[in-house]
Amino acid sequence: MKDIRPTSGRVMSALFSILGDVIDGAEFLDLFAGTGRVGLEALRRGANRAVFVEGVRNRADEIKRGLRDSDSNIVLSLEIRRALSWLVKREMRFTIVFADPPYNSGWCDSLPALPNLDALFSPGALMVIEHSAREPVTLINNPHNLAITSQREYGETCLTFLQTNNPERNESN
Repeated sequence: MKDIRPTSGRVMSALFSILGDVIDGAEFLDLFAGTGRVGLEALRRGANRAVFVEGVRNRADEIKRGLRDSDSNIVLSLEIRRALSWLVKREMRFTIVFADPPYNSGWCDSLPALPNLDALFSPGALMVIEHSAREPVTLINNPHNLAITSQREYGETCLTFLQTNNPERNESN
């Protein structure tokens, strides 16, 4: 089992400051949830619901224990691709998709290209990837027509903000 690297307080504060009012009433997807700290903070700040995806069973169980209202929130202990398929089959859509994959693991290039990812986006959805500043998000393979709208560095950590360029996915903007 790999060690977890929880989002630092500084990065978490910056993330939610940048998201601002977008979090209020949001449907929040927390990929590579680890401790669930980011998704739980999203709920505390007004997200309508959070779905946590954490492949390590005991970490997923810890997140479940930390949820007060587990009826509307979901914790999936599945590999990321299987979790996305599960969510798509249930026609779940998200306002904010947050991902904090293991650093320097290749996810920065493969995550934005995962099959079914765009099917999870509500119109105007925002995706945020927390990653090592040494491993940039490149969008080399970009089947979902995502665009990087902003990048912020906090020491070794970078937050990359992406949105879809597909007009049908952004019709509410």
